[in-house]
Amino acid sequence: MSELFQEAVIISILAGSFRVMTPILFAAIGELVTQRAGIWNMGVEGTMIMGAFTSYMVATTTGSLYLAVLGGVFSGMIMGLITAFMIATVRVDHFITGLGLNLLVGGLTLFWFRLYTGGGYAPTFTSLGNFPIPILSSIPILGDIFFKQKLLTYVAFLSVPAVWYFLYRTRWGLEIRCLGENPKALDIKGLNVVLRQYVAILIGSSFTGLGGAFLMLAFSDRFQPDLTAGKGWLAIVAIIAGKWLPKGVFIAVLVFAFLGSIAVHVQILDIDVPYQIFLALPYIASIILLIFLRKKISQPAKLGVPYFR
Repeated sequence: MSELFQEAVIISILAGSFRVMTPILFAAIGELVTQRAGIWNMGVEGTMIMGAFTSYMVATTTGSLYLAVLGGVFSGMIMGLITAFMIATVRVDHFITGLGLNLLVGGLTLFWFRLYTGGGYAPTFTSLGNFPIPILSSIPILGDIFFKQKLLTYVAFLSVPAVWYFLYRTRWGLEIRCLGENPKALDIKGLNVVLRQYVAILIGSSFTGLGGAFLMLAFSDRFQPDLTAGKGWLAIVAIIAGKWLPKGVFIAVLVFAFLGSIAVHVQILDIDVPYQIFLALPYIASIILLIFLRKKISQPAKLGVPYFR
């Protein structure tokens, strides 16, 4: 265990935390917008898988990682449209819709992947490289931790204040938050409730698709059906732990990512402790958080409640 406390390893763990954080943060900050609109989108895991699969297909067929990122975002929006239709238009139960889509996507992506490879060798691609920020990346220790990350990691950081500004400083953000508290107030004013639900779900799903794309393009060179490994569920827990606030969500995601980074380094260093214990830490932490926060839930009043005129 002493290997974990060497300076180089600590720096690597902290730097790795931000990389592990990126896909979860994209999904969590996007889902935050959706839940603020009163929508329980339980299909986050499936949307991430679809984003990962689509980005893999685009990357291996075109060779362009930028197009692959856009493909992940686009597939997330398609998933969002399906979710919005089921929840906002047909008014199917939020939980049933999300869980059903998760199961559907899990099977479809595996089927499509096998069709694509023909049961043979899966094509690979060159993963996303780091994007060192000039001058700042040269700062001792801090440069290695904060400023030698991948470009999308910086985007994930910026998404937190951007979503905060959108929710709390714009008219559309106010209306979306009102959806989660009292959608009837918007309806009385003549504003289209369903349209705003669609917008919120599309925003959330596009972020989630981007998270899946990053997970694919930054951590692997070929698609695997279990690539997300529950990260979509961690995103949902992070929203609850963060009390539906952008800052709180960011902190919760960072804690999960730090524990995940430790697990990765335990495997790399071949420490004489079962690495499965460390792999389980983020999920154990999420359960503990839910237990302690069960009486302090401050979710939107109409979260998960279908609206009928």
